[in-house]
Amino acid sequence: MDLSQLRSERRGRFWGKEVLPYLGYVIQSGVAVLLLFLLIAFSAWYTSLVQHIPAGLPIRWIMLILFVPLTVNSGFRTYLQPADTVFLLPQESKMNNYFNASWISGVVYKLLGLALVFLISWPLYVRSDEDPKSFWPFLIILIALKVLASYGCWKELRMVSRRATMAYRLLRYVILALAVAAWLWQPEGRSLIFIVLLAATYIVALRIPAKHLVAWDRLIAQEKTQSGRVLMMLGWFVNVPGRQQRIYARKWLSWAGNRIPWKPEAAYRYLLMKSFVRSDILGIVLRAGILGALLVWWTRSGMMGSGIYLFFVFLAGVQISSLLRYHSESFWLHVYPIPPGSRRTNAVGLAFQIQLLFAVLTWLPLLGAGSDRLGPVFLTLAIGVILCLLFRFFAGRKKTSDDDDE
Repeated sequence: MDLSQLRSERRGRFWGKEVLPYLGYVIQSGVAVLLLFLLIAFSAWYTSLVQHIPAGLPIRWIMLILFVPLTVNSGFRTYLQPADTVFLLPQESKMNNYFNASWISGVVYKLLGLALVFLISWPLYVRSDEDPKSFWPFLIILIALKVLASYGCWKELRMVSRRATMAYRLLRYVILALAVAAWLWQPEGRSLIFIVLLAATYIVALRIPAKHLVAWDRLIAQEKTQSGRVLMMLGWFVNVPGRQQRIYARKWLSWAGNRIPWKPEAAYRYLLMKSFVRSDILGIVLRAGILGALLVWWTRSGMMGSGIYLFFVFLAGVQISSLLRYHSESFWLHVYPIPPGSRRTNAVGLAFQIQLLFAVLTWLPLLGAGSDRLGPVFLTLAIGVILCLLFRFFAGRKKTSDDDDE
């Protein structure tokens, strides 16, 4: 069996048959026009920012916050399937032929994205920093750190112990954050020596934990998660069957939804709340909220802060709208005595409340602009609330359309 060809066939089947047929619907939804508009708006804003850099801009902290996640985050598409634990198990010793392409594509595509972000951020960095690093050494360091993080991530996937995997994942974040910070704040020669010693220590440490030859269950679970995320993004624009959702325990949020009334009309709301706090969507919304609040705080004194705030409210609305499609294919919801129409009503109401809470919390940093800007600040909040109402209105219209189709 040609394992590299097998992976190539699976990759083509996923993108060609499960993703490509829906791209037409995505384009028809207007997302291409929206992305073009956002690109033009960002270009105009960024050009103005580079030409008129605010005094005391914490550019090193901005570069740290920007590039640590880009260098640390790694992932690999293996396209493994549950049946592989039976049919590919005899080929376990030869699976490197299968995974080589996963490693190369998983690193190369992310390196291209990293290089693109670096090229975009470079004009701001070189004009803001009092002692900027050289272009090529900076880019090469970031590429090397990205390769190191990808190597560490691949080793983590093979570790036998779950606790070791979590510990080394945390270690990967710490190592990469220290390396990027050292490069930004220290002289090039000294920071380079520190990074090399840090990387060597990390590589040696990765050899300590026991590892599977092939961690079948973990790789299959990761593939389900990653393919599910792709289909979930398509699900924002069109109904996609068979979406896989990753479930997180999050015991610290087990109380969420416990105050919902125990009656048939609110049963689906209870299920949806429990699903939301254990889903990928919550993590995405939390990260977007933290990033949005920081950016709003840094730009709170001008109209740019209001624009960034409204963009993140819109982004949160797009993410939260995925709740409307949760459990859309569940058989049991047609068996349990849930009142007709309550599913969509509860979903629309819960999505609106979550987005409204997001809008209020990310708006709070604007209050730091001072009393002289209270008018524009509260006008921004009002527009944010209107944006949330628009999301609810269009979701309600879709509900009516779905009911007519039925």
